[in-house]
Amino acid sequence: MESCCQTKHTPRSEETVRQLKSCLNRVSGQLAGISRMLDENRYCKDILIQIAAAESALQSIGMRVLQEHMETCVVEQIQAGNAEIVEEAMDLIRKLK
Repeated sequence: MESCCQTKHTPRSEETVRQLKSCLNRVSGQLAGISRMLDENRYCKDILIQIAAAESALQSIGMRVLQEHMETCVVEQIQAGNAEIVEEAMDLIRKLK
């Protein structure tokens, strides 16, 4: 099955891109912080809490991108007669859980 969004037909708004990048920058900062915590031999519980926070933030970003994918790419492909896109969407949902 060919992916519908190798190049996105409906562009993301500048605001959406800005928000997603801002979230990714925060996650990047969290990961750097976790690395420092390891270097400092910090308590395991503290490190695990930060890992959970970073995972949660990534999940949130993924869900936002998935919602946009469903509202744009998937809808466009269904309207174009490509029912196979539903299976691709289900695969993506499984990967994000």
